[in-house]
Amino acid sequence: MIIIWNMEEVYLLVTANYDKALALLLSWVVLSFLTKKIMRKSTDTIPGHLGLPLIGETFSFLSCANSTKGCYDFVRLRRLWHGNWFKTRLFGKVHVFVPSVVGAKTILTNEFKLFNKCLVKSMADAVGKKSLLCVPVESHKRIRRLLSGPFSMESLSEFVQKFDKLLCSRFKKLSEDGKSFVVLEFSMKISFDAMCEMLMSITDESLLAKIEQDSTAISSAMISIPVMIPGTRYYKGMKARERLMKLFEELIAGRRMGKENHDDFLQSMLERDSFPDDEKLDDTELMDNMLTLILAGQTTTAAAMMWSVKLLDENIEVQNMLREEQLMILRKKPRGDLLCLEDLNKMSYGLKVVKETLRMSNVLLWFPRVVTQDCKIQEFEIKKGWHVDVDATHIHYDPELYKNPLQFNPSRFDEIQKPYSYIPFGSGPRTCLGINMAKVTMLVFLHRLTSGYKWTVNDHDLSLEKKSHIPRLKSGVPITLTALKDES
Repeated sequence: MIIIWNMEEVYLLVTANYDKALALLLSWVVLSFLTKKIMRKSTDTIPGHLGLPLIGETFSFLSCANSTKGCYDFVRLRRLWHGNWFKTRLFGKVHVFVPSVVGAKTILTNEFKLFNKCLVKSMADAVGKKSLLCVPVESHKRIRRLLSGPFSMESLSEFVQKFDKLLCSRFKKLSEDGKSFVVLEFSMKISFDAMCEMLMSITDESLLAKIEQDSTAISSAMISIPVMIPGTRYYKGMKARERLMKLFEELIAGRRMGKENHDDFLQSMLERDSFPDDEKLDDTELMDNMLTLILAGQTTTAAAMMWSVKLLDENIEVQNMLREEQLMILRKKPRGDLLCLEDLNKMSYGLKVVKETLRMSNVLLWFPRVVTQDCKIQEFEIKKGWHVDVDATHIHYDPELYKNPLQFNPSRFDEIQKPYSYIPFGSGPRTCLGINMAKVTMLVFLHRLTSGYKWTVNDHDLSLEKKSHIPRLKSGVPITLTALKDES
C-alpha cells in the first residue's frame, strides 16, 4: 500500500511530535560536529585524493611526467587543490608530500628509526636491489663507508685535475669550431666520461658510447609503469641494465685474471676480495653501485650545469661578478696550469652561484621515505607503510625562507640559512654521497666557462624534457662560445 501525505498532514504530525523532532535534529547536529572533530584528529585530516585502490593517481602523475611541464606539475596542481600538505596514491602506495622545514627535520633526523629510503619500483629496479639507494639499514652503513673512497679529499684532488684537463680541451675545440652546441648534451657526456674513467679507467670511445647508450635507457625507465612489455621504456631500460651487468661482470673477471690493472675504484674494491665480509662488497653490490654512481653523476650534476648556464645568461650582473672572481684566480696561476682544490677554495662567490643554482633548479625534486611505524609529523598522524616525500622544491621556493625566491641571487648565501631550509643533497645519514664531487665539478665547469668565454643562448624555450625524473630543459640550452682575449 502506498501512503500519500499532504502538507497539512505532515505539519500536524511534526507539531504533535515537536519534542521528538527537536531532539532528533539536535542529536544529528551534535553527531555531525563530533564526527567532524574526530575526523580532524584522524589521519584523514591530510587533504588529498587517493583514487582507486592500487592505481590511485598514478596515471595523472605519469601524464605530467610525459608533458613539457614536468612531473612536479602533478605536485603543484594538487597543492592548488588541497593546500600545502596533501596525500595521494602513486604506484599502489599512499604518499604524503611534506612541505615544511619542521617536517623535513622530523623525517631526515629519524632515518632508520621511523623512516627509511624507498624508491618507486621502476627506479629501484633501475639501480638494483643492492644499490646504496635501496639497501636496508644493516647494509647501508657498510656500503656507504666502502663507497666513500672516490669522494675523499685525496681522490677529489686528483679528479679535479683530470676533469679540468678534459674540460679545457673540449671547450677549446668547441670555441675553435664556432658552432652551436647543447649544454645538457655536453655536460652529460663530459660528466659520464669523467665518472667512467674514475670508476673503471674506461676511455675507449666505442665502449663509452655503448655504456652511455644503455645508461640513458636505464635512466629513461626510472619513471615508467614497471611491466615487462616489449617496446616500453621499462622493458628497454631493464634490457639495457642486463647488458651493462654482463659488461661489468666481464670487466671484473678480466681484472681478477690479471688482464688489466688500473689505479681506480674498481681495482680498489677487488683488492678487498680476501677481506672479511663486512670490509668488502660482493659482486652484485659492486655492480649495482657502480651503475648508481654513473647514473647519478651523469644526470643530476649535468642538469645542474645546464641550469647554471641558463640562469647566468638571464642574470648578466651575476655572470660578470662571477667572471671577475674567476679571472682574478686565473691571473695568479702560471699559464696553462690546471686547477687544484686550493683554487676552488678561493671561489667564494662561485660557491654561492653553485648553491643558488641548486636551490632554483631542484634537480632532486623531493626525497621519498617509507614510514616504518605509526608516527606524527607536526599535527598529522602518519601510518606505517605510507610514503612521505620531503618536498625540497617547495621548501626552496618558500618566500618565508627565501626573500624573492624566484630571483637568482647568489648573495643570499652571505647569510646562514635556517636548518633544513636548504637541502638539495638531502640531509642526515643518507645525505648524497657525491655532494662534494658535484660542487667541485660545477666549480671547475663555471671557472673555465666564465674565465675563458662569453656565450650566446640560441634557444630560450622553457619547456621541460618529457619523461625525465629530473627537471631538464627540452632544448638542453644550445649556446655558441666566444673566446675572451688576453685574459689569462
